[in-house]
Amino acid sequence: MFSFKKRYYFIIESIKDIDLKKIKKRKKFTIIYRNQNDTENRADLLLFRKKCKMKSIEFYVANNLNLAISLNSDGVYLSSYNKSFSALSLKKFNFKIIGSAHSNKEIYTKIMQGCRIIL
Repeated sequence: MFSFKKRYYFIIESIKDIDLKKIKKRKKFTIIYRNQNDTENRADLLLFRKKCKMKSIEFYVANNLNLAISLNSDGVYLSSYNKSFSALSLKKFNFKIIGSAHSNKEIYTKIMQGCRIIL
């Protein structure tokens, strides 16, 4: 017998985009914070991260290693245009790495970057 465990990935631009009170299932959701216009306060991000941890929701930061380390996030999300191999230094922080790819060449690059999950 097989059980299908679906995971849901939410890519948000701001922490105001999602209401954590409406998420009922644990360990099925992953939130990827894409911080393109640094308008969020770091204290608000830390509070949001703690709420995610209390609800067993994984929290990833997109393309910003320093922010991911300071927020103690679950890992880093590398978008398809990120081709650098600096994420390999994250193994000492025990971060999970998620990547996105659109072609076979990009999939190979994400494997070389050490991504565990490729979207």
